[in-house]
Amino acid sequence: MFFNTGCSFQDRGGIQIGDGTMIGMNVTIATLNHGLPKETRNITYPSPVMIGENVWIGSNATILPGVTIGDNSVVAAGAVVTKDVPENTVVAGVPARVIKEINNHLE
Repeated sequence: MFFNTGCSFQDRGGIQIGDGTMIGMNVTIATLNHGLPKETRNITYPSPVMIGENVWIGSNATILPGVTIGDNSVVAAGAVVTKDVPENTVVAGVPARVIKEINNHLE
């Protein structure tokens, strides 16, 4: 695994990171969320983040609570990941969306 500088991991909900994963500068991983109604906005709810093996998370990406990122996937710099990422895909944007599938076989 490789972690670059300036990362912020809020891990009360639990974070699992697979072997071979690379995490760029200033990546944020959050595992707590607040309620939406004003009565519950001061209550936090934990949800784990699961990151597979050989994942590459680009600089300034944000991974939100409850997200699973599949093996061999790439999260583009600056992406905000709000839902699960399938294995062998590239996601980008705010919110992050699949933009490409990755072929992991040499041709």
